[in-house]
Amino acid sequence: MDAVSRNAESASRFVPARSVARNLARQFPESFGYRMKNLFLGRPLVSEQLVTERLNNRIALGVLAPDCISSSAYGTEQMLTQLTPFIGLAAFTLVVPITFAIIGVLFFVTLSYWDVISYYTKSGGSYVVARDNFGPRIAQIAAVALLIDYTVTVAVQCSAGTAALTTAFPGLAHLTVEITVGVVLLLIYGNLRGITEAGKYFALPTYTYAIALVTVIGLGYFQAASGTLHQLPIPPANQLYGGAFGVSGSGWIYGLAYINLLRAFANGGSSLTGLEAISNGVASFKKPESVNARKTLVTMSCVLGFLVLGTSLLARWTHAVPYAKGTPTVVGQEVQAVLGTAPFGHVAFLIVQFATVAILYTGGNTSFNGFPFLASFVASDRFLPRQLTKRGHRLAFSNGILVLGVVAIALVLVFNAQVTGLVSLYAIGVFTGFTMAGLGMVKHHLTQRAEGKWRRGVVINGIAGSISAIVVVIFAVAKFREGAWVIVVVGPLMYWGLIRLHRQYADEDAQLRSEGATVSETRSVRHHVALVLVDSFDLATSRAVDYARTLSQDTRAVHFDIDPEVTRELNHRWAEVGPKWLPLDIIECPDRRLERATLELVADVVADRDTECTLLLPRRSFGSLLSRILHDRTADSIAAAVSVVPNVSATIVPFNLVDLQRGQELEAEAEAEAKVSSHAAKGMLPADQRLQERSGGSEPISDVEWRQRAKVAGRIKSVRVQRGPGASNLECTLSDGSGSLLLIFQGRPTVPGIEPGARLVVEGMVGSWHQQLAILNPDYELIAGSNDEPHGS
Repeated sequence: MDAVSRNAESASRFVPARSVARNLARQFPESFGYRMKNLFLGRPLVSEQLVTERLNNRIALGVLAPDCISSSAYGTEQMLTQLTPFIGLAAFTLVVPITFAIIGVLFFVTLSYWDVISYYTKSGGSYVVARDNFGPRIAQIAAVALLIDYTVTVAVQCSAGTAALTTAFPGLAHLTVEITVGVVLLLIYGNLRGITEAGKYFALPTYTYAIALVTVIGLGYFQAASGTLHQLPIPPANQLYGGAFGVSGSGWIYGLAYINLLRAFANGGSSLTGLEAISNGVASFKKPESVNARKTLVTMSCVLGFLVLGTSLLARWTHAVPYAKGTPTVVGQEVQAVLGTAPFGHVAFLIVQFATVAILYTGGNTSFNGFPFLASFVASDRFLPRQLTKRGHRLAFSNGILVLGVVAIALVLVFNAQVTGLVSLYAIGVFTGFTMAGLGMVKHHLTQRAEGKWRRGVVINGIAGSISAIVVVIFAVAKFREGAWVIVVVGPLMYWGLIRLHRQYADEDAQLRSEGATVSETRSVRHHVALVLVDSFDLATSRAVDYARTLSQDTRAVHFDIDPEVTRELNHRWAEVGPKWLPLDIIECPDRRLERATLELVADVVADRDTECTLLLPRRSFGSLLSRILHDRTADSIAAAVSVVPNVSATIVPFNLVDLQRGQELEAEAEAEAKVSSHAAKGMLPADQRLQERSGGSEPISDVEWRQRAKVAGRIKSVRVQRGPGASNLECTLSDGSGSLLLIFQGRPTVPGIEPGARLVVEGMVGSWHQQLAILNPDYELIAGSNDEPHGS
């Protein structure tokens, strides 16, 4: 044989990973479900695209404040719902002092969160404050309160947005529930696709609403001062909330039960929802984060206070009343009274209403950011299921989004998208969070006792926490029969559930980390038996038998005799076409309990405690739904049954039956998709762009040849340290989409910058390493590390 032939033969022995990478889409097409996910949600995002956008103060106010500022659209109305049915016109006088009381609460809570932001510059929500100062168990009170708050926020904001929409277009009032549910579904879909709050477009509704409502309030002040602002006629009592319009009596307080005063104050407290959004998003501010966040917090609170007071004063002057249907809204009536019904005034009215709708729906969207992140924090502390920590197809916490959306839709349906009913569930969670943040900061200051300001911090946070706790009690008592009982009952049950779940995780962890769970380096079994369960002899059984031979020389095929006729047919077929080297063991199973019979079999095999048994269970996987329905999943139940036996491992050996024609269609579609994606440069990560710029003169990995010098560029997909008796080698796989190539750094267990995700330009002689093409000790240029953040906005 000449040298050329020998070289060709040697080269053919090396099968690089590029053959799989090049034909992967054709050989193993994606599942139908995954293709549908790509169709509806878009292509998956890689983890490197998870970048926090730094916001300046103006954009941050618009992005983080819609939940808080938009509550001014329904705060005054919620106070009036508890007043007008009992004291009539006197309600418009009383609503203003109640508003001042709420603004007083706003003042102290703002000071408390000002203090929180000073010390918690990464994330300063009440959950984190409570966890750091009271421990994780007490922090679950804040977790329960915030989870409830976020959930009800979606329902309240979307329902209020629909009420504003039907105020502009009364003909849509009969579709209130349907519209609200549709909006929540759109929010779910948008957030599953990866909508984030970072961006100037999310700030637009906030500024549009604030400017529009401030303008209306300013015009209302001017008209009230000049005597041109007229009162609205009171509609018939059957159209009003509560079905009545009370009589004030001989004084503005007469006729008002004390409990209704508390209810009005509690309902008005819903205006303060979303106040902690700034402290939750401190990390998204430009440096210095703490200073900028505090400035934005003060601005947000001032805007909220002005809007709530302004709408209450307009209600007093215009006598706008809450309707039983929730539409037209009090704010909508005020806007119409100020702007008039002339064509220009009507156009301006529609603009204000559209701005109100936009900010309310945007405020509902903020919970789809806050709830999943909070749930992931709590789940990381092992108080919620770990599935909530996983990011989905588009880097969003998909499980948290789905849970939030489903519960919010349920609330909308139960309460018929009526804001007044939903508010009964609202403020308890909100003010419980305020309480935990305030008292947590009191504990922080008493513990740290920093020089100069710790006493002031104790006083301010003590007042804020105490006032918030009082509001919680007031709300629980005053609104108990109107729906607050749900939170009073569900809240403790949720807390118990979180603690119970944590205990379960702790118990499992203690068992898994016991001394017997360590890997032994000295114990070795003398005997290994591979058992293959056979119910029929087909391709699936044949595959399992072939696999069993690779595991052990002592391989046994076992059939449990449940049906004598089936057993005779199997025995006959085994004798005809079965493996001649492997006899079929027939074991009786008179009670037809396969799980128990299998357990007794493997227990007998390993009874000497010196034998390891691997039980192989063939499983046939079918493509069509009908085929899956027609076949059971006995293998799963058998595997679960034998898992309790020491030295026994159950392995399910899948065999997929796919329709050939459908497989060919999938291959063609996948190949076309691969061609499209290979030419798509849009959305390329900055690190890949830099790699493309610096990889001049390189060739695709699929074109490299054995014993030829090559220059390639790509991304490290995997890294491992191969330890030897003398030295350790760092082995990594470089991929460029066309194929993969092994890089070996001999005698070096670590190389700075060489880690999964790094981009390299590599040059060297292509050789072989364990039957794979490889470059040993290559020259390389590190273009981007795995943790490099993309540049630009």
